[in-house]
Amino acid sequence: MKNTAELESMRHTLSHVLAAAVTKLYPHAKFGIGPAVEDGFYYDIDFGKTKVTDQDLAKIEKEMHAIVAKNLPMEKRTVSKSDALNWARDHKQDYKIELIEELPEKEEISFYDLGDIFTDLCKGPHVKNTNDIGAFKLTKIAGAYWRGDEKRNMLTRIYGVAFKTQEELDEYLRRQEEAKARDHRKLGKELDLFCFSDLVGAGLPLFTPRGTELRELMANYSLSLRGREGFKKVWTPHITKTDLYKTSGHYAKFGDELFMVHSQVNGEDFAMKPMNCPHHAQIFASRPRTYKEMPVRYMEATTDYRDEKTGELGGLSRVRSLTQDDSHVFCTKDQIKDEVKRLVGIVKELYTTMGMQNLRARLSYRSDEDKYLGDKKLWEMAQNQIKQAAIDNGLDYFEQEGEAAFYGPKIDFMAEDAIGREHQLATIQLDFVQPERFGLEFVNKEGKKERPVMIHHATLGSIERFLSVFIEHTGGWFPFWCAPEQVRILTVNDKVSDYVAKITDILDGIVLDKPLKYNELRYTVDESADSLGKKIRRATDMKIPAILIVGPKDVEAKEVSVRLRDKEEKVKLTKLADYLKNL
Repeated sequence: MKNTAELESMRHTLSHVLAAAVTKLYPHAKFGIGPAVEDGFYYDIDFGKTKVTDQDLAKIEKEMHAIVAKNLPMEKRTVSKSDALNWARDHKQDYKIELIEELPEKEEISFYDLGDIFTDLCKGPHVKNTNDIGAFKLTKIAGAYWRGDEKRNMLTRIYGVAFKTQEELDEYLRRQEEAKARDHRKLGKELDLFCFSDLVGAGLPLFTPRGTELRELMANYSLSLRGREGFKKVWTPHITKTDLYKTSGHYAKFGDELFMVHSQVNGEDFAMKPMNCPHHAQIFASRPRTYKEMPVRYMEATTDYRDEKTGELGGLSRVRSLTQDDSHVFCTKDQIKDEVKRLVGIVKELYTTMGMQNLRARLSYRSDEDKYLGDKKLWEMAQNQIKQAAIDNGLDYFEQEGEAAFYGPKIDFMAEDAIGREHQLATIQLDFVQPERFGLEFVNKEGKKERPVMIHHATLGSIERFLSVFIEHTGGWFPFWCAPEQVRILTVNDKVSDYVAKITDILDGIVLDKPLKYNELRYTVDESADSLGKKIRRATDMKIPAILIVGPKDVEAKEVSVRLRDKEEKVKLTKLADYLKNL
């Protein structure tokens, strides 16, 4: 649920109520900031030597309810900067002092009084009275560096959620419980997909055979869709001279995210590549080009590296080694419309296959901030082009300033998962800047040299991040075509081995042609001495789409007992191949 002005006021007020409750229970607490956020609010608090944990949330929440029940007014007043500083010093609120000292000298500073029990530095908005606060719940405690700086104090961040009604809150909490059950970190371990090692390092996932099967199926499917549309595979190295990123502009913008590599032989400085577009630009520039070969389309599924802060890493959602199904089109201005249409079609087909069809497009534009490269007139032209592309392709779109890449506007595709959460995944970006910075050119019909336009595209985006979304979207019950293990054969006893051999001969002969050509069936056989019940539980826990159970009666009837997630049935051996193809 997106914040409305009413919800934001309510949630912002609750951050004050939280602070008031903490002040009563922990009088020496010092407060950082306490904003409203999507679905709720939080407050960053310094409890000094007192350790506050999730077990303390119940008593803090109880005190909050007592405060709300008093129907206290929220009243705004403004004071001078000197008066504000005096207040902060009198109350020993060091973090507030820092915030106030940064404000202009002549600026009037606003405070909000919660009745006569709590006062806080704040710009609002707030409800008029605590009687206007809806239903809320404190959810968790986390650590947060003051102002996001790892060199500053670690504060305690208390999170809460809030909605207008108890029914809305209950529904939100129900969805959160569902999300916990679907957490990709939990399922990744249970389904033996990936792991992490302290010896390897934080944010550097290791994929098991099952997880590798899944990620390669995804990458190959994405590449196959683009290969069908004329994209050619390229390969680029994992390290590069920093000069490449200085020329492209990435070094100035993202230099602090680069993993640096120093040559011990000749002293040269290299960087682990954080993105692939400058490399692909160099392949385009490696020989003369003419209008006859335009557009030129490259694609690559390759791992990039970014020096993310440890505290921001989380499972596969944010990692330091991310594999992108990346592609770049070099085309003329007249070809932009058709190329974007081609890419939109690829995105729609892939996410339909993935069962994530409720796609929205965010048209991400530049803001007035001084962080973008290139001429503003080129930007305006590019932004008009992607808007027209969204209209021409019938996209459900919305526009948002400040979300563009530093080199150009983009279409970000937002996909909704099975429990209603929206994720930004695929992207299409127009770039007039890098062709200019790298001096890219081709000879046009008039025999003159002309700059190409560069279109960046990733269908899955970061494969790791996509998998975090897809695992949670499916709850680990992957569609049959991409399940790492599609079929498991379970034997009732050891007297059916010859019959199992006939079944495996059939499975070995099955070739599935959609969505991947030459997709051989992936199966295992459980002939262990465990009971059938234990074998079934083991296969079900691993979320195998199709379980084939073979016993003496099946041998006699020349059939197989098939157990799917939602049904069980008998299938004749002669029809087993077609049955599995239909899955």
